[in-house]
Amino acid sequence: MTVDILLIGGLWLDGSAWDEVVPALEALGHHAVPLTLPGQGDGSTTATLDDQVAAVLAAVDAAPGKPLVVGHSAACTLAWLAADARPDKVAKVALIGGFPTSDGKPYADFFELVDGVMPFPGWEPFEGPDSADLDEDARRSFTAAAIPVPAGVAKGVVHYADQHRSTVPVLLVCPEFTPAQAREWIASGDVPELAAAKQLDLVDIDSGHWPMLTKPVELARLLVEG
Repeated sequence: MTVDILLIGGLWLDGSAWDEVVPALEALGHHAVPLTLPGQGDGSTTATLDDQVAAVLAAVDAAPGKPLVVGHSAACTLAWLAADARPDKVAKVALIGGFPTSDGKPYADFFELVDGVMPFPGWEPFEGPDSADLDEDARRSFTAAAIPVPAGVAKGVVHYADQHRSTVPVLLVCPEFTPAQAREWIASGDVPELAAAKQLDLVDIDSGHWPMLTKPVELARLLVEG
């Protein structure tokens, strides 16, 4: 099989977050590789953002063709950094429930650090549309499996280098927000990286922030057909 889809989970997730998406993509005739990033599944608490970027680029370089690079939530920035570093190697970038961080901004400095890591903060910050489709069992499983994010990742500063990243096609999958809302945010200047994108498609999915857990088959179809 040809490696053609790379899957990057957001904060606190390792490659197992895509366990139900991978077979759905394979059923559609594609081969997907879920990534477990340094500091998010390999036991390291000292990994940096540069380490995670290097891992993503290694996967891009190892693909025999031009892969679709999929980023979820905060990892939308990692997918976009791959487009920045390899604009001629990445066929397309899919962003699920998030947007690329602007140049010069911290990668994911969202929650309190404890002993050098950013643990999952619990469900209070995600009450409402983000988590409405997760039942209590799903929440307990997520919390138990959540991997604290190293400070060197969360506070790493994002830097882009190649304006040709704007030529890489982008698919924005909108879960807890609508395509109309996303267009408003982009038009207002809140998402400058996507405002500069030459080809941007937006698709809706009726889910919360983690559609790989709650709508894996529909998500797989959107990634392939969107």
